[in-house]
Amino acid sequence: MSERIVLVTGAGRGLGVEIARQLVSGGATVVVAARDPAAAAATAKELGERAWALTLDVTEPQSVQAAVEAVDGRHGRLDALVNNAAVNFDSGADPVTEDLEVADGAWRTNVLAPWRLSQAFAPLLRAGREPVIVNVTSGLGSLSRMGAHSPAYSVSKAGVNALTRVFADALDRDGIAVHAVSPGWTATDMGGANGRPVADGAAGIVDVVRSPRAFPSGSYLQDGEHVPW
Repeated sequence: MSERIVLVTGAGRGLGVEIARQLVSGGATVVVAARDPAAAAATAKELGERAWALTLDVTEPQSVQAAVEAVDGRHGRLDALVNNAAVNFDSGADPVTEDLEVADGAWRTNVLAPWRLSQAFAPLLRAGREPVIVNVTSGLGSLSRMGAHSPAYSVSKAGVNALTRVFADALDRDGIAVHAVSPGWTATDMGGANGRPVADGAAGIVDVVRSPRAFPSGSYLQDGEHVPW
C-alpha cells in the first residue's frame, strides 16, 4: 500500500483514527479529515509524517470544495476516499414516534455527505492509482436484517448501500471501484463499550482500500465476506 494517497473522513476519533493508523502503518499517506481541527491535528501528529490534518465539515459544500483544492494542491490525485464520518442519535428510538429532525440530520450526514464527497473527489480519483471509494456502512443497513431499532440510522445506512450501488455503476467506466464496508459492532463512542475491538472493525475497511478489486465493485462487505442486502 506504499505511496497510496487516502482521505479518511471522521478521522478525529474512534473508528476513523484506527483506520488512519492502520493505513499509515501499511505505508499509505493519509489525509486525516475531521470537523474539529484540533482532533484532526492530534491524530495527524500521532501518526507522523505520512499523515496530515485537514479540517472538513462533510455537510458543508464550501468545506468540501476547500478540501478538494487542498488535496489537489498537495498530491494532484487521490487513490482512496473513505467516507467514514457518520452520526447515530436515535439508538433505541421508535420509528412511529421518531423526531424527524433527527432523521433529517442522519440523512444529511450519513447519505448526502458521502454523495457530495464522492462527486467532489471524482476528478482526483480518476487520476488515482487503483482508485476506490469505501463507504463505511453498518449491518443495520441490511434490508433483510433490519428492524425498528435506530430507525434514522438504519434507514440512512440503507441509503449508503444504495448510494454505493449507483456510484459503482456510474464510475465503473472510469475504473473507480466503490464498496460499502461494515466494521461490525465496534467499541466506539457511537457503538458503545460492548462492541468488538475497533482495530478488528477497521481492518476490514483497510483491506478493501488495499485491494479494491478483490471483490466486484458495488459489494457490501464485512470482514471480507458479503453481507446480504
